Amino acid sequence: MKSYAAVDLGASSGRVMVGRAGPDALELAEAHRFPNRPVRTPEGLRWDILALYAGVLDGLRACGQVDSVGIDGWAVDYGLLDADGALLGNPVHYRDARTEGVAEKVWASVPAPELYAATGLQYAPFNTLYQLAAAQGTAQLAQARRLLLIPDLLAYWLTGEQGTELTNASTTQLIDPRTREWAYDVAARAGVGLELFAPLRQPGDPAGLLRPEVLEETGLRGPVPVTAVGSHDTASAVAAVPAATGRFAYICTGTWSLAGLELDAPVLTEESRAANFTNELGLDGTVRYLRNIMGLWLLQECVRAWGDPDLGALLREAAGVPALRSVVDAGDAAFLAPGRMPERIAEACRASGQPVPGTPGEITRCILDSLALAHRRAVADAQRLADHPVDVVYVVGGGTRNALLCQLTADACGLPVVAGPTEAAALGNVLVQARAHGLVGDLADMRRLLVRTQPLTRYEPRGDTARWQEAEARLAVR
Repeated sequence: MKSYAAVDLGASSGRVMVGRAGPDALELAEAHRFPNRPVRTPEGLRWDILALYAGVLDGLRACGQVDSVGIDGWAVDYGLLDADGALLGNPVHYRDARTEGVAEKVWASVPAPELYAATGLQYAPFNTLYQLAAAQGTAQLAQARRLLLIPDLLAYWLTGEQGTELTNASTTQLIDPRTREWAYDVAARAGVGLELFAPLRQPGDPAGLLRPEVLEETGLRGPVPVTAVGSHDTASAVAAVPAATGRFAYICTGTWSLAGLELDAPVLTEESRAANFTNELGLDGTVRYLRNIMGLWLLQECVRAWGDPDLGALLREAAGVPALRSVVDAGDAAFLAPGRMPERIAEACRASGQPVPGTPGEITRCILDSLALAHRRAVADAQRLADHPVDVVYVVGGGTRNALLCQLTADACGLPVVAGPTEAAALGNVLVQARAHGLVGDLADMRRLLVRTQPLTRYEPRGDTARWQEAEARLAVR
Protein backbone atom coordinates (compact mmCIF):
# COMPACT_ATOMS: atom_id res chain seq x y z
CA MET A 1 0.00 0.00 0.00
CA LYS A 2 1.00 3.58 -0.66
CA SER A 3 -0.35 6.91 0.59
CA TYR A 4 -1.83 9.57 -1.65
CA ALA A 5 -2.98 13.13 -1.00
CA ALA A 6 -6.24 13.89 -2.79
CA VAL A 7 -6.98 17.60 -3.04
CA ASP A 8 -10.72 17.85 -3.74
CA LEU A 9 -12.13 21.34 -4.29
CA GLY A 10 -15.88 21.88 -4.24
CA ALA A 11 -17.83 25.03 -4.90
CA SER A 12 -18.45 25.62 -1.19
CA SER A 13 -15.51 23.88 0.52
CA GLY A 14 -12.18 22.24 -0.16
CA ARG A 15 -10.64 19.22 1.50
CA VAL A 16 -7.36 17.36 1.45
CA MET A 17 -7.81 13.66 2.02
CA VAL A 18 -5.21 10.96 2.62
CA GLY A 19 -5.88 7.75 0.76
CA ARG A 20 -4.08 4.47 1.26
CA ALA A 21 -4.51 2.06 -1.60
CA GLY A 22 -3.31 -1.36 -2.59
CA PRO A 23 -4.60 -4.32 -4.62
CA ASP A 24 -7.00 -5.36 -1.83
CA ALA A 25 -7.37 -2.27 0.33
CA LEU A 26 -8.66 1.27 0.00
CA GLU A 27 -8.83 3.65 2.96
CA LEU A 28 -9.59 7.35 3.12
CA ALA A 29 -9.19 9.87 5.94
CA GLU A 30 -9.69 13.61 6.06
CA ALA A 31 -6.52 15.59 6.74
CA HIS A 32 -7.88 19.12 6.40
CA ARG A 33 -11.09 20.83 5.35
CA PHE A 34 -11.45 24.52 4.59
CA PRO A 35 -14.19 26.84 3.32
CA ASN A 36 -14.40 28.07 -0.24
CA ARG A 37 -16.04 31.47 0.00
CA PRO A 38 -16.31 33.59 -3.14
CA VAL A 39 -15.86 37.32 -2.73
CA ARG A 40 -17.96 40.02 -4.36
CA THR A 41 -15.60 42.76 -5.48
CA PRO A 42 -16.40 46.00 -7.36
CA GLU A 43 -15.57 44.08 -10.55
CA GLY A 44 -17.92 41.16 -9.77
CA LEU A 45 -17.93 37.74 -8.11
CA ARG A 46 -14.45 36.23 -7.72
CA TRP A 47 -12.84 33.11 -6.25
CA ASP A 48 -10.45 33.66 -3.35
CA ILE A 49 -7.78 31.56 -5.02
CA LEU A 50 -5.04 32.49 -2.55
CA ALA A 51 -7.13 31.23 0.37
CA LEU A 52 -7.72 28.00 -1.56
CA TYR A 53 -4.01 27.55 -2.21
CA ALA A 54 -3.26 28.22 1.46
CA GLY A 55 -5.83 25.54 2.34
CA VAL A 56 -4.09 23.11 0.00
CA LEU A 57 -0.71 23.79 1.61
CA ASP A 58 -2.19 23.42 5.10
CA GLY A 59 -3.74 20.15 4.00
CA LEU A 60 -0.52 18.76 2.60
CA ARG A 61 1.22 19.67 5.84
CA ALA A 62 -1.48 17.79 7.77
CA CYS A 63 -1.22 14.73 5.52
CA GLY A 64 2.24 13.65 6.54
CA GLN A 65 4.49 11.93 4.04
CA VAL A 66 2.70 10.83 0.84
CA ASP A 67 3.78 9.12 -2.35
CA SER A 68 1.87 11.42 -4.72
CA VAL A 69 -0.56 14.35 -4.87
CA GLY A 70 -3.61 14.70 -7.13
CA ILE A 71 -5.96 17.66 -7.54
CA ASP A 72 -9.58 17.71 -8.68
CA GLY A 73 -12.11 20.52 -8.52
CA TRP A 74 -15.05 22.22 -10.17
CA ALA A 75 -15.12 22.87 -13.90
CA VAL A 76 -15.12 25.77 -16.39
CA ASP A 77 -13.33 28.45 -14.32
CA TYR A 78 -9.73 29.47 -14.90
CA GLY A 79 -6.87 31.77 -14.03
CA LEU A 80 -4.92 33.85 -16.53
CA LEU A 81 -1.13 34.16 -16.35
CA ASP A 82 1.09 36.86 -17.84
CA ALA A 83 4.33 36.29 -19.74
CA ASP A 84 6.20 35.83 -16.46
CA GLY A 85 3.75 33.19 -15.24
CA ALA A 86 2.15 35.51 -12.68
CA LEU A 87 -1.60 35.35 -12.04
CA LEU A 88 -3.58 38.24 -13.53
CA GLY A 89 -6.21 38.86 -10.87
CA ASN A 90 -8.52 36.53 -8.98
CA PRO A 91 -10.37 34.02 -11.18
CA VAL A 92 -13.93 34.96 -12.05
CA HIS A 93 -16.68 32.87 -10.42
CA TYR A 94 -18.96 31.00 -12.81
CA ARG A 95 -21.98 32.59 -11.11
CA ASP A 96 -20.74 36.08 -12.05
CA ALA A 97 -23.14 38.00 -14.28
CA ARG A 98 -20.61 38.80 -17.01
CA THR A 99 -21.81 35.99 -19.33
CA GLU A 100 -25.44 37.13 -19.45
CA GLY A 101 -26.43 37.39 -23.12
CA VAL A 102 -22.98 36.34 -24.34
CA ALA A 103 -23.99 32.95 -25.74
CA GLU A 104 -26.10 34.60 -28.45
CA LYS A 105 -23.03 36.53 -29.63
CA VAL A 106 -21.02 33.30 -29.90
CA TRP A 107 -23.89 31.60 -31.76
CA ALA A 108 -23.70 34.36 -34.38
CA SER A 109 -20.31 32.91 -35.34
CA VAL A 110 -20.98 29.26 -34.49
CA PRO A 111 -24.71 28.47 -34.48
CA ALA A 112 -25.81 26.48 -31.45
CA PRO A 113 -26.60 23.26 -33.39
CA GLU A 114 -23.15 23.32 -35.03
CA LEU A 115 -21.49 24.05 -31.70
CA TYR A 116 -23.18 21.05 -30.10
CA ALA A 117 -22.42 18.76 -33.04
CA ALA A 118 -18.74 19.71 -32.74
CA THR A 119 -18.28 19.72 -28.95
CA GLY A 120 -21.28 17.86 -27.49
CA LEU A 121 -21.50 20.27 -24.60
CA GLN A 122 -24.79 21.40 -23.11
CA TYR A 123 -25.71 25.03 -23.01
CA ALA A 124 -24.77 26.63 -19.73
CA PRO A 125 -24.17 30.39 -19.57
CA PHE A 126 -20.90 29.88 -17.68
CA ASN A 127 -19.16 27.49 -20.09
CA THR A 128 -15.53 28.52 -20.51
CA LEU A 129 -16.14 29.43 -24.15
CA TYR A 130 -18.73 32.02 -23.11
CA GLN A 131 -16.52 33.29 -20.29
CA LEU A 132 -13.73 33.89 -22.80
CA ALA A 133 -16.15 35.63 -25.16
CA ALA A 134 -17.25 37.86 -22.26
CA ALA A 135 -13.59 38.68 -21.53
CA GLN A 136 -12.83 39.79 -25.09
CA GLY A 137 -11.48 43.34 -25.17
CA THR A 138 -10.41 43.39 -21.52
CA ALA A 139 -6.92 44.44 -20.52
CA GLN A 140 -6.52 41.25 -18.51
CA LEU A 141 -7.16 38.92 -21.45
CA ALA A 142 -4.95 41.08 -23.68
CA GLN A 143 -2.04 40.59 -21.25
CA ALA A 144 -2.67 36.86 -20.79
CA ARG A 145 -0.22 34.36 -22.23
CA ARG A 146 -1.58 31.25 -20.52
CA LEU A 147 -4.95 30.01 -19.28
CA LEU A 148 -5.04 27.31 -16.60
CA LEU A 149 -8.21 25.69 -15.31
CA ILE A 150 -8.44 25.87 -11.51
CA PRO A 151 -6.96 22.43 -10.62
CA ASP A 152 -4.21 22.95 -13.20
CA LEU A 153 -3.46 26.40 -11.76
CA LEU A 154 -2.94 24.97 -8.29
CA ALA A 155 -0.82 22.14 -9.71
CA TYR A 156 1.30 24.78 -11.46
CA TRP A 157 1.86 26.65 -8.21
CA LEU A 158 2.88 23.39 -6.54
CA THR A 159 5.23 22.22 -9.28
CA GLY A 160 6.07 25.04 -11.67
CA GLU A 161 4.81 22.90 -14.59
CA GLN A 162 1.81 23.73 -16.77
CA GLY A 163 -0.72 21.38 -18.34
CA THR A 164 -4.41 21.08 -19.21
CA GLU A 165 -6.02 17.90 -17.91
CA LEU A 166 -8.41 16.38 -20.44
CA THR A 167 -11.53 15.62 -18.39
CA ASN A 168 -11.72 19.22 -17.22
CA ALA A 169 -10.76 20.58 -20.63
CA SER A 170 -13.83 18.80 -22.00
CA THR A 171 -16.03 21.22 -20.01
CA THR A 172 -14.65 24.27 -21.83
CA GLN A 173 -16.76 23.69 -25.00
CA LEU A 174 -13.47 23.67 -26.92
CA ILE A 175 -12.86 19.88 -27.06
CA ASP A 176 -14.14 17.45 -29.71
CA PRO A 177 -15.44 14.45 -27.72
CA ARG A 178 -14.91 12.11 -30.69
CA THR A 179 -11.21 12.86 -31.17
CA ARG A 180 -10.59 13.88 -27.53
CA GLU A 181 -8.52 16.77 -28.93
CA TRP A 182 -9.13 20.50 -29.33
CA ALA A 183 -12.03 21.58 -31.56
CA TYR A 184 -9.85 23.80 -33.73
CA ASP A 185 -12.60 24.99 -36.08
CA VAL A 186 -14.88 26.03 -33.22
CA ALA A 187 -12.07 27.92 -31.50
CA ALA A 188 -11.10 29.74 -34.69
CA ARG A 189 -14.67 30.76 -35.52
CA ALA A 190 -15.31 31.88 -31.94
CA GLY A 191 -12.10 33.91 -31.82
CA VAL A 192 -10.43 31.86 -29.09
CA GLY A 193 -6.68 31.41 -29.39
CA LEU A 194 -5.90 27.85 -28.34
CA GLU A 195 -2.27 28.86 -27.78
CA LEU A 196 -3.54 30.18 -24.43
CA PHE A 197 -3.93 26.58 -23.24
CA ALA A 198 -1.10 24.39 -21.98
CA PRO A 199 -0.64 20.94 -23.58
CA LEU A 200 -3.30 18.36 -22.80
CA ARG A 201 -2.68 15.76 -20.09
CA GLN A 202 -4.44 12.46 -19.50
CA PRO A 203 -5.51 11.17 -16.08
CA GLY A 204 -2.53 9.29 -14.69
CA ASP A 205 0.10 11.42 -16.48
CA PRO A 206 2.91 12.91 -14.39
CA ALA A 207 2.33 16.59 -13.62
CA GLY A 208 5.68 17.51 -12.05
CA LEU A 209 7.32 17.38 -8.62
CA LEU A 210 6.56 19.55 -5.61
CA ARG A 211 8.85 22.58 -5.69
CA PRO A 212 11.53 22.86 -2.99
CA GLU A 213 9.67 25.81 -1.46
CA VAL A 214 6.49 23.72 -1.21
CA LEU A 215 8.39 20.86 0.40
CA GLU A 216 9.83 23.24 2.95
CA GLU A 217 6.46 24.80 3.75
CA THR A 218 4.62 21.48 4.06
CA GLY A 219 7.38 19.48 5.75
CA LEU A 220 7.26 16.77 3.10
CA ARG A 221 10.41 14.98 1.97
CA GLY A 222 11.05 15.08 -1.75
CA PRO A 223 10.73 14.03 -4.36
CA VAL A 224 6.93 14.04 -4.21
CA PRO A 225 5.25 13.78 -7.63
CA VAL A 226 1.98 15.41 -8.58
CA THR A 227 -0.13 13.07 -10.71
CA ALA A 228 -2.82 14.25 -13.10
CA VAL A 229 -6.14 12.70 -12.08
CA GLY A 230 -9.64 13.23 -13.44
CA SER A 231 -9.28 16.85 -12.45
CA HIS A 232 -12.93 17.65 -13.04
CA ASP A 233 -14.37 16.47 -9.75
CA THR A 234 -17.26 14.78 -11.56
CA ALA A 235 -14.81 12.73 -13.62
CA SER A 236 -13.16 11.52 -10.43
CA ALA A 237 -16.53 10.87 -8.80
CA VAL A 238 -17.82 8.83 -11.74
CA ALA A 239 -14.60 6.81 -11.69
CA ALA A 240 -15.56 5.91 -8.10
CA VAL A 241 -19.07 4.69 -8.95
CA PRO A 242 -19.07 1.11 -7.54
CA ALA A 243 -20.85 -0.41 -10.54
CA ALA A 244 -20.67 -4.12 -11.31
CA THR A 245 -21.97 -3.87 -14.91
CA GLY A 246 -22.42 -1.20 -17.56
CA ARG A 247 -26.20 -1.01 -17.09
CA PHE A 248 -26.17 1.81 -14.56
CA ALA A 249 -27.00 5.46 -14.21
CA TYR A 250 -25.22 7.73 -11.76
CA ILE A 251 -26.07 10.89 -9.89
CA CYS A 252 -23.13 12.84 -8.49
CA THR A 253 -24.69 14.92 -5.74
CA GLY A 254 -23.44 18.03 -4.03
CA THR A 255 -23.86 21.69 -4.85
CA TRP A 256 -24.85 20.36 -8.28
CA SER A 257 -26.53 17.12 -9.25
CA LEU A 258 -24.93 15.57 -12.32
CA ALA A 259 -27.18 12.78 -13.56
CA GLY A 260 -26.51 10.52 -16.50
CA LEU A 261 -24.73 7.54 -18.02
CA GLU A 262 -21.23 6.34 -18.77
CA LEU A 263 -20.92 5.66 -22.51
CA ASP A 264 -18.29 4.56 -25.01
CA ALA A 265 -19.13 7.33 -27.50
CA PRO A 266 -20.79 10.76 -27.41
CA VAL A 267 -24.42 11.41 -28.33
CA LEU A 268 -24.39 14.42 -30.65
CA THR A 269 -27.94 14.42 -32.02
CA GLU A 270 -30.13 17.48 -32.26
CA GLU A 271 -32.59 15.76 -29.90
CA SER A 272 -29.79 15.44 -27.33
CA ARG A 273 -28.95 19.12 -27.68
CA ALA A 274 -32.60 20.09 -27.22
CA ALA A 275 -32.67 18.02 -24.03
CA ASN A 276 -29.55 19.90 -22.85
CA PHE A 277 -27.37 16.85 -22.24
CA THR A 278 -23.62 17.19 -22.16
CA ASN A 279 -20.85 14.88 -23.35
CA GLU A 280 -17.86 15.27 -21.03
CA LEU A 281 -14.84 13.02 -21.11
CA GLY A 282 -14.04 10.43 -18.47
CA LEU A 283 -11.37 7.85 -17.77
CA ASP A 284 -10.22 5.26 -20.28
CA GLY A 285 -12.02 6.63 -23.31
CA THR A 286 -15.40 6.92 -21.62
CA VAL A 287 -17.94 9.70 -22.06
CA ARG A 288 -19.93 11.17 -19.19
CA TYR A 289 -23.32 11.75 -20.78
CA LEU A 290 -25.24 13.81 -18.27
CA ARG A 291 -27.49 16.70 -17.41
CA ASN A 292 -26.61 19.43 -14.93
CA ILE A 293 -29.26 19.95 -12.25
CA MET A 294 -29.12 22.77 -9.72
CA GLY A 295 -28.59 20.25 -6.90
CA LEU A 296 -28.28 20.83 -3.18
CA TRP A 297 -27.32 24.45 -3.93
CA LEU A 298 -31.03 25.18 -3.53
CA LEU A 299 -31.03 23.82 0.02
CA GLN A 300 -27.61 25.28 0.85
CA GLU A 301 -28.82 28.76 -0.06
CA CYS A 302 -32.02 28.33 1.96
CA VAL A 303 -30.11 27.08 5.00
CA ARG A 304 -27.82 30.09 4.72
CA ALA A 305 -30.84 32.42 4.53
CA TRP A 306 -32.38 30.74 7.61
CA GLY A 307 -29.26 31.27 9.71
CA ASP A 308 -27.81 27.75 9.46
CA PRO A 309 -30.37 25.72 11.44
CA ASP A 310 -29.70 22.10 12.41
CA LEU A 311 -29.86 20.17 9.14
CA GLY A 312 -30.94 16.89 10.75
CA ALA A 313 -33.94 18.51 12.40
CA LEU A 314 -34.81 20.27 9.14
CA LEU A 315 -34.79 16.98 7.21
CA ARG A 316 -36.92 15.29 9.85
CA GLU A 317 -39.43 18.10 9.57
CA ALA A 318 -39.37 17.79 5.77
CA ALA A 319 -40.02 14.03 5.99
CA GLY A 320 -43.31 14.79 7.76
CA VAL A 321 -44.54 17.15 5.03
CA PRO A 322 -46.94 15.59 2.47
CA ALA A 323 -45.09 14.50 -0.66
CA LEU A 324 -45.20 16.40 -3.94
CA ARG A 325 -47.49 19.21 -2.75
CA SER A 326 -45.35 21.65 -4.72
CA VAL A 327 -42.39 21.19 -7.06
CA VAL A 328 -40.13 23.51 -9.02
CA ASP A 329 -37.86 22.92 -11.99
CA ALA A 330 -34.49 22.19 -10.34
CA GLY A 331 -32.74 22.84 -13.64
CA ASP A 332 -34.14 26.34 -14.05
CA ALA A 333 -31.41 28.96 -14.49
CA ALA A 334 -33.58 31.29 -12.42
CA PHE A 335 -32.11 29.58 -9.35
CA LEU A 336 -28.48 29.97 -10.46
CA ALA A 337 -27.63 33.21 -8.66
CA PRO A 338 -27.24 33.40 -4.86
CA GLY A 339 -29.64 35.21 -2.56
CA ARG A 340 -33.33 35.09 -1.52
CA MET A 341 -33.67 31.40 -2.35
CA PRO A 342 -36.64 30.64 -0.04
CA GLU A 343 -38.58 33.56 -1.51
CA ARG A 344 -37.67 32.60 -5.09
CA ILE A 345 -38.84 29.02 -4.57
CA ALA A 346 -42.11 30.26 -3.06
CA GLU A 347 -42.56 32.68 -5.98
CA ALA A 348 -42.03 29.86 -8.50
CA CYS A 349 -44.69 27.73 -6.77
CA ARG A 350 -47.11 30.65 -6.67
CA ALA A 351 -46.54 31.42 -10.37
CA SER A 352 -47.32 27.81 -11.32
CA GLY A 353 -50.54 27.74 -9.29
CA GLN A 354 -49.29 25.28 -6.68
CA PRO A 355 -49.53 25.52 -2.89
CA VAL A 356 -46.91 27.96 -1.66
CA PRO A 357 -44.51 26.38 0.88
CA GLY A 358 -44.05 28.64 3.88
CA THR A 359 -42.12 26.91 6.64
CA PRO A 360 -38.49 25.78 6.34
CA GLY A 361 -39.69 22.17 6.47
CA GLU A 362 -42.17 22.71 3.63
CA ILE A 363 -39.59 24.50 1.49
CA THR A 364 -37.03 21.78 2.18
CA ARG A 365 -39.52 19.09 1.15
CA CYS A 366 -40.30 21.05 -2.02
CA ILE A 367 -36.58 21.15 -2.84
CA LEU A 368 -36.01 17.43 -2.21
CA ASP A 369 -39.11 16.38 -4.16
CA SER A 370 -38.03 18.69 -7.00
CA LEU A 371 -34.51 17.25 -7.05
CA ALA A 372 -35.82 13.68 -7.10
CA LEU A 373 -38.15 14.64 -9.94
CA ALA A 374 -35.24 16.19 -11.87
CA HIS A 375 -33.19 13.04 -11.25
CA ARG A 376 -36.07 10.97 -12.64
CA ARG A 377 -36.30 13.08 -15.81
CA ALA A 378 -32.56 13.01 -16.39
CA VAL A 379 -32.20 9.24 -15.93
CA ALA A 380 -35.20 8.53 -18.17
CA ASP A 381 -34.12 11.00 -20.86
CA ALA A 382 -30.53 9.73 -20.89
CA GLN A 383 -31.66 6.14 -21.40
CA ARG A 384 -33.93 7.15 -24.28
CA LEU A 385 -31.49 9.48 -26.02
CA ALA A 386 -28.52 7.11 -25.75
CA ASP A 387 -30.57 3.91 -26.25
CA HIS A 388 -28.86 2.59 -23.14
CA PRO A 389 -31.18 0.94 -20.56
CA VAL A 390 -30.16 0.71 -16.91
CA ASP A 391 -31.09 -1.48 -13.97
CA VAL A 392 -29.81 0.61 -11.06
CA VAL A 393 -28.97 4.19 -10.12
CA TYR A 394 -25.80 4.94 -8.14
CA VAL A 395 -25.81 8.08 -6.01
CA VAL A 396 -22.36 9.29 -5.00
CA GLY A 397 -21.08 12.41 -3.25
CA GLY A 398 -22.41 14.53 -0.41
CA GLY A 399 -26.06 13.76 -1.14
CA THR A 400 -25.56 10.16 0.00
CA ARG A 401 -25.83 11.50 3.56
CA ASN A 402 -29.37 12.65 2.79
CA ALA A 403 -31.37 9.42 3.19
CA LEU A 404 -34.64 11.16 2.33
CA LEU A 405 -33.29 12.40 -1.01
CA CYS A 406 -31.90 8.94 -1.85
CA GLN A 407 -35.22 7.25 -1.07
CA LEU A 408 -37.20 9.85 -3.02
CA THR A 409 -34.86 9.35 -5.99
CA ALA A 410 -35.49 5.59 -5.91
CA ASP A 411 -39.25 6.23 -5.69
CA ALA A 412 -39.20 8.74 -8.53
CA CYS A 413 -37.02 6.67 -10.87
CA GLY A 414 -38.74 3.39 -10.05
CA LEU A 415 -35.29 1.84 -9.78
CA PRO A 416 -33.12 0.73 -6.87
CA VAL A 417 -30.65 3.35 -5.69
CA VAL A 418 -27.25 2.39 -4.29
CA ALA A 419 -25.81 5.27 -2.27
CA GLY A 420 -22.10 5.63 -1.68
CA PRO A 421 -19.32 6.40 -1.50
CA THR A 422 -19.79 9.86 -0.02
CA GLU A 423 -16.26 11.06 -0.81
CA ALA A 424 -16.43 9.69 -4.34
CA ALA A 425 -14.35 12.41 -5.99
CA ALA A 426 -11.50 11.98 -3.48
CA LEU A 427 -11.62 8.19 -3.86
CA GLY A 428 -11.54 8.44 -7.66
CA ASN A 429 -8.61 10.86 -7.30
CA VAL A 430 -6.74 8.37 -5.08
CA LEU A 431 -7.48 5.41 -7.35
CA VAL A 432 -6.07 7.13 -10.43
CA GLN A 433 -2.90 7.92 -8.50
CA ALA A 434 -2.68 4.32 -7.28
CA ARG A 435 -3.17 3.05 -10.81
CA ALA A 436 -0.39 5.30 -12.06
CA HIS A 437 1.84 3.56 -9.50
CA GLY A 438 0.75 0.10 -10.68
CA LEU A 439 -1.20 -0.80 -7.53
CA VAL A 440 -4.66 -0.97 -9.16
CA GLY A 441 -5.78 -2.22 -12.56
CA ASP A 442 -8.28 -0.86 -15.06
CA LEU A 443 -11.53 1.00 -14.38
CA ALA A 444 -13.45 -2.23 -13.75
CA ASP A 445 -10.77 -3.31 -11.27
CA MET A 446 -11.01 0.03 -9.51
CA ARG A 447 -14.77 -0.42 -9.15
CA ARG A 448 -14.46 -3.95 -7.82
CA LEU A 449 -12.11 -2.61 -5.16
CA LEU A 450 -14.68 0.04 -4.20
CA VAL A 451 -17.42 -2.58 -3.82
CA ARG A 452 -15.19 -4.64 -1.54
CA THR A 453 -14.01 -1.78 0.65
CA GLN A 454 -16.63 1.01 0.82
CA PRO A 455 -19.92 1.11 2.78
CA LEU A 456 -22.92 1.23 0.45
CA THR A 457 -26.65 1.63 1.22
CA ARG A 458 -29.40 0.30 -1.04
CA TYR A 459 -32.83 1.95 -1.35
CA GLU A 460 -35.66 0.06 -3.04
CA PRO A 461 -38.38 2.04 -4.84
CA ARG A 462 -41.67 2.38 -2.97
CA GLY A 463 -45.12 2.62 -4.56
CA ASP A 464 -45.72 3.33 -8.22
CA THR A 465 -44.45 6.25 -10.25
CA ALA A 466 -47.86 7.66 -11.23
CA ARG A 467 -47.71 10.50 -8.70
CA TRP A 468 -44.29 11.49 -10.01
CA GLN A 469 -45.69 11.55 -13.56
CA GLU A 470 -48.45 13.83 -12.35
CA ALA A 471 -45.94 16.18 -10.68
CA GLU A 472 -43.88 16.22 -13.86
CA ALA A 473 -46.98 17.15 -15.83
CA ARG A 474 -47.51 20.11 -13.51
CA LEU A 475 -44.12 21.50 -14.48
CA ALA A 476 -44.66 20.79 -18.17
CA VAL A 477 -47.76 22.97 -18.36
CA ARG A 478 -46.26 25.97 -16.62
